[in-house]
Amino acid sequence: MKNTIKVERAILNITQQQLADAIGVSRNTINSIESGKYIPSTVLALKIARHFGKSTDSIFQLEDTD
Repeated sequence: MKNTIKVERAILNITQQQLADAIGVSRNTINSIESGKYIPSTVLALKIARHFGKSTDSIFQLEDTD
């Protein structure tokens, strides 16, 4: 699964820590999601998308191998 979290953070000019604080997770969790090492739960994906004011489909995309 790929995602556009890093791009969305850059648009809002926020750090991983600021996003983590806003949605109630650790900075390491955000880092792991951005790098594709961790696939977020549905609830976490929805919180991230809501924070950016976007749909989950615009933030997270399945790859052919998923």
